[in-house]
Amino acid sequence: MFLMKKRLFLVFSVALLSVSAMSQQKKFMVHTVAFYNFENLFDTINGPNYDEEWLPDGKQNWTGKKYKQKLENLSRVLAELGTGESQKESPVLIGCSEVENRGVLEDLVKQPNIINKDYGIVHFDSPDKRGIDVALLYKKKHFQPTSYKNIPLMIYEKDAYKKEKEADDDKEDNVNIDKTTKRIYTRDQLLVTGLLDGEEVHVIVNHWPSRSGGEKKSSPNREAAGRLNRKIMDSLYAINPNAKIISMGDLNDGSFNKSVKVEVGAKGKKEDVKPFGVYNPMQKMAEEGMGTLAYRDAWDLFDIIMVSEPLIRNDYSSWRYWKAGIYNKPFLVQKTGQYKGYPLRNSNGEVGFSDHFPVYIYLIKEAK
Repeated sequence: MFLMKKRLFLVFSVALLSVSAMSQQKKFMVHTVAFYNFENLFDTINGPNYDEEWLPDGKQNWTGKKYKQKLENLSRVLAELGTGESQKESPVLIGCSEVENRGVLEDLVKQPNIINKDYGIVHFDSPDKRGIDVALLYKKKHFQPTSYKNIPLMIYEKDAYKKEKEADDDKEDNVNIDKTTKRIYTRDQLLVTGLLDGEEVHVIVNHWPSRSGGEKKSSPNREAAGRLNRKIMDSLYAINPNAKIISMGDLNDGSFNKSVKVEVGAKGKKEDVKPFGVYNPMQKMAEEGMGTLAYRDAWDLFDIIMVSEPLIRNDYSSWRYWKAGIYNKPFLVQKTGQYKGYPLRNSNGEVGFSDHFPVYIYLIKEAK
């Protein structure tokens, strides 16, 4: 009874979910699962990575005061992300990218806005040149990791790399290539398996290779990332055909790019998803012109959460996908200037939030 009181309940008509045509109401437990690109969450300490830009005497004049403001801003988002629709709690799982190290995450989860949420951290250092990594934050009272590992993306330079100069320099990679092996070092894919209120769930956190060098030239790198993502999913399906998998991240590609549509094989309509398949709820949002980041007044939806077929079945006796959203509240939006309407990022020496809006999904389960 104590646990039941602790859980939040979402009440809505079962007819809304096509579970029953009856007008009666049922109670459902709900959890929010989110992804957020933190955009350059660096501390002020000179590390072994290429972080000179993010030091007090660097290009960004990244002082302790600015770092603390960045942490406060991000923690505000995490505390409110996905709330609404009768959901009052912050996300139970948060995939994140562009974090310099575990230390910045430890500082983040101690922020007053979220310290009482008691988030745990799963993080590995990646071989990315700038040292920006992916990680998973999880609420300890609801999720218990049982295994986790970082899976490297092995991609290689086939031709002499010549970066095409663009109007806005790519901030992510500056491409780190081993001169001997020609391997391109980028972010690993993080796989975390755990128990969500006692039920096994697998989470893959991604930050796929950037479009540095141009979209067409760099596309094979993201296609390789898509193949690796699908390989991880297939390995989980091989162990358990009913595996509940959530793959999320900044893919640097949209729902209609080959990396997502072909290599992962993600479908934008539930009815098209076959057993062992993958559903991408962000495809419909992209079709409707919604986005998570803007460039040259055009919106892209590169922040994507995909789920395995078992999560979209109609039996709500265990955790199922319900719906997805983009968290783009007014306080996250640039109000004036050239980039009015864009995500409010760091600019002109002022600390913002991120150049990406976060995304989220709801998981629901019928209360017993």
